Amino acid sequence: MADQYSPDAVPPCPPPAPIGPVAGRLPPSQRQAHAVVPDGHHAAVALASRSAPRGQAALHDVRRGHLVHQALRMTRQRLFAFGFLGVLLVLLYQLAEVFSPFLRPLLWAVILAHVTFPLHTRLTSLLRGREVASAALLTVGIVALIVAPVVFFTFLLVQEAGNGYDAVNTWVQSGGVTRLPDELAKLPLLGGRRMQHMLHKLVGSKAHVEAFLLQSAKAMSGFIVEQVTGLVKNAFLLAVNFLVIVIALFFFFKDGKRLFLSVYRGIPLDKAHKDRMFSRLDQTITAVVKGIVITAIVQGVVAGLAYAVLDVPFPAFLTALTIVLAPLPFGGTALVWGPVALYLFWTGPMWKAIAMLAWGVGVVMMVDNVLRPILIGKGAKLPVLLLFFSILGGLAAYGLIGLFLGPILLAILLTAFQIYHEEYLTESAPPPMTA
Repeated sequence: MADQYSPDAVPPCPPPAPIGPVAGRLPPSQRQAHAVVPDGHHAAVALASRSAPRGQAALHDVRRGHLVHQALRMTRQRLFAFGFLGVLLVLLYQLAEVFSPFLRPLLWAVILAHVTFPLHTRLTSLLRGREVASAALLTVGIVALIVAPVVFFTFLLVQEAGNGYDAVNTWVQSGGVTRLPDELAKLPLLGGRRMQHMLHKLVGSKAHVEAFLLQSAKAMSGFIVEQVTGLVKNAFLLAVNFLVIVIALFFFFKDGKRLFLSVYRGIPLDKAHKDRMFSRLDQTITAVVKGIVITAIVQGVVAGLAYAVLDVPFPAFLTALTIVLAPLPFGGTALVWGPVALYLFWTGPMWKAIAMLAWGVGVVMMVDNVLRPILIGKGAKLPVLLLFFSILGGLAAYGLIGLFLGPILLAILLTAFQIYHEEYLTESAPPPMTA
């Protein structure tokens, strides 16, 4: 039994199985057993070689899941962006509906604030930085300069409209129509029997002329009184609009810089393009204001020369009235020199009345039609022809505010075309052909 446990009695152990390329020559059963517990560098190689397909598949699944998640996230972001944009457009539309009744008063306030803002800056510096006090004083001053002349000339126009009809009626009743052909025949270059014959063909009999003059004078007086009466009936609406202008003007003076920066930052354009756009707007508004003011002064001076030469009473007052009414789109200076011609027709020699009419139509009105587009076009750097039609179209579409909106819209459109040409058409243009 002792021999049984002796070292010589223990059977020899089998040699260790080879690892690596030699293992490929083992039987399949031993090959699998030895591959289960490898060690060292060869074990890592074996594990990597066996797990590589599974790792690549897992990595592919992870990447695919990440791409799907990213696509879903982008889709949600796009849906949110489109939804937010839709809600924003609806809110902007509703806000435009809310502000639409006050759009014109707000535009007038913007224009007045833009033109007079340098005065606000100087007044603020004189008041040692008190912007609120400067805004209040300047607003009160502008209101006084606007309200006083408008109220005065409105009452004057209503009074003169009634007096005009009475004067025409008195002239007709005193036999003025009977004396008309003889007075016209005495005119130089126009008198004679040919003039009497032409007048007879144009106006017909004496009764027709009297009826026509009375009806015309009554219609004109009635129209003026009706317009003023309509203004009185709409006094509440006018008061609300005027109050909107005053309040908006005050806050534009007070918070104008901050409001401008908010609008400036909200425009989705490059800084250079935004600077060009606002510079063009500033040039256009300034040019329109200067064109209107200079044209009105020139028209008043030209009409005032006729008032003085024709010995019309109160020529200085009539000249000032002509300057004030010149910017009006309909009537304008004709609201002054027209009644002056009628006054000369009733009280003075006939040639004075005809001279006043010819001077008003041929010179005073032509100054407005020619000088204003030239001055605005030169200051705003806009084509005169396009500017002329933009002024007329703006007056027809928006009324008096169209004097500004027409040129402003034209300037914005031309600037937008220039930006589009520089940003897109220039970059996409093919290179020049080389010989």
